[in-house]
Amino acid sequence: MDTKTETTTVSEMRERLLAKATGDETFRARLLSDPKAAVQDELGLAIPAGFTIKVHEDAADTSHLVLPPLAGLDEAELALAAGGADIWDGVRTGWGQSNL
Repeated sequence: MDTKTETTTVSEMRERLLAKATGDETFRARLLSDPKAAVQDELGLAIPAGFTIKVHEDAADTSHLVLPPLAGLDEAELALAAGGADIWDGVRTGWGQSNL
């Protein structure tokens, strides 16, 4: 069984990436230097060209807080935000692309 296809939820994808980055220094370095390619390869996803993934590493004296977009959302984005959807859901489902 291909373990890449077993990861189906957003939480599972995050957990898998974090676990691998914690135990595999080579993967961690690649995730920091080329996050989109690392995520695509690890999860077996095709991430659209216009979608960006940024990975930040916390340190003893630095922490990161990720804020959602503030304004300028279109109707589809507002519906996702109101429904509590996560951007990773779009990545997982291919943003409605049938070829994924």
